[in-house]
Amino acid sequence: MKVNVYYGKSEEMLNNQLVKSFATFEEAEEFLKQKFDGKEFKKEELFETRFVYKTDEDENFYTVIKHIEVVAAIIFDNNKIFATQRGYGEFKDGWEFPGGKMEPGETGPEALTRELREELELKVEVLDLIKTINYTYPKFHLTMHCYKTKIVEGKPNLLEHEAACWVDKAGLDNIAWLPADLEVIDEIKAML
Repeated sequence: MKVNVYYGKSEEMLNNQLVKSFATFEEAEEFLKQKFDGKEFKKEELFETRFVYKTDEDENFYTVIKHIEVVAAIIFDNNKIFATQRGYGEFKDGWEFPGGKMEPGETGPEALTRELREELELKVEVLDLIKTINYTYPKFHLTMHCYKTKIVEGKPNLLEHEAACWVDKAGLDNIAWLPADLEVIDEIKAML
């Protein structure tokens, strides 16, 4: 996990500038105290993982938010794509591409190979990076690296997901994708 500090006017953070990344919220707050240079500032907790720091003198503000970097497998087979339904957590029941968090020191393909072995008992070949998505959810900022992937050995065994399906091009629009996963659908359609 990282913690990002953004500066700008947008609560959506789409147009805000990434100032710096830190390992902890405490380090980010110390950095901001130095930036404010003794000026009085307000800290507003939006969530336990997202804070806003601002002064009365500036219409812009700093947003400090948890940053998660993940990998996602776009598994192709016979002009279909493999989709999974989350079985846990805040986004339970939402549909996504399988994958997970990158561990320190892992490359994207290494992380994806590990995650698919752990979650689906699959051996895969990670082919090409399709797209990297940056998406801000209310409680965290997500960077998701989406890779074209093919199964080399095994059949999907759902160890963490509650459901899965193979979807053709026409069916991609009928899935209730999580918002970040939805961002790669147009690229997938162009590949089918």
